[in-house]
Amino acid sequence: MALMMSVKTIISTSVAIIATGAMFACVAPFASADSAQTSAVVSSRSFPKASSVKKNLFAESTSTSVDENSKWGGIETLDVPQTESQGEKEAAAAAAAQKAADEAAAAQSAAAAAASRSEQRASIPQVDLGKMTGTGTGTGAELASFSLKFQGYPYVAGGNTPAGWDCSGFVQYVFSQFGISLPRTSGAQATVGTPVASLADAKPGDILANGTHAAIYIGNGQVMNAMNPVQGTAVSDVSVFGGAGYSIRRVM
Repeated sequence: MALMMSVKTIISTSVAIIATGAMFACVAPFASADSAQTSAVVSSRSFPKASSVKKNLFAESTSTSVDENSKWGGIETLDVPQTESQGEKEAAAAAAAQKAADEAAAAQSAAAAAASRSEQRASIPQVDLGKMTGTGTGTGAELASFSLKFQGYPYVAGGNTPAGWDCSGFVQYVFSQFGISLPRTSGAQATVGTPVASLADAKPGDILANGTHAAIYIGNGQVMNAMNPVQGTAVSDVSVFGGAGYSIRRVM
């Protein structure tokens, strides 16, 4: 009887061991399958590699190519007012004020110059042309003295009146006030009257002229002449001819 109990115990124990082994054999594949499924999920949700190429958003934002025929509902024709900063407004105001000041100063200077010319003209003695009609009445000294009254008068190319004259226009005008008609150009004036041999023989009222300049001799190596737009009509020495030769002509 004892022997049979021992055999049953052994058989029961063996069956239990076999059953337990079978259970572990079934669990292992299940765990393996679950592990594989978990691995697949993790792989499908992984982040991109850090070495992947990234777009340059700043470079892309500079692309402004637009079809010129595109319509934007009228917004392209809007008249947007241009505004100025406070600094720009102040700079513009300062520039306008400076311009106004410059214009006022220029106007004042012009008015003063005009007034000065008016005073000079008022002091010029009137010549009685009725007594000087083509006869050369008066002396060269009187003509030279008369020419000095026009100091400061303006130089104007092509002019031949007190309102403005060039060198030969001045000479022509002064001689006309003594009843003598002269050619218009300096080159022609260099051929009128009687030639004078040298400056040492020249007398006040003689004409010094060449192809580029003309003047009235007033004595002591000096002449009265219309010089240029800056110096106007003034006294200078004969160096005004710049070393060039000139004729000395006497008509009175």
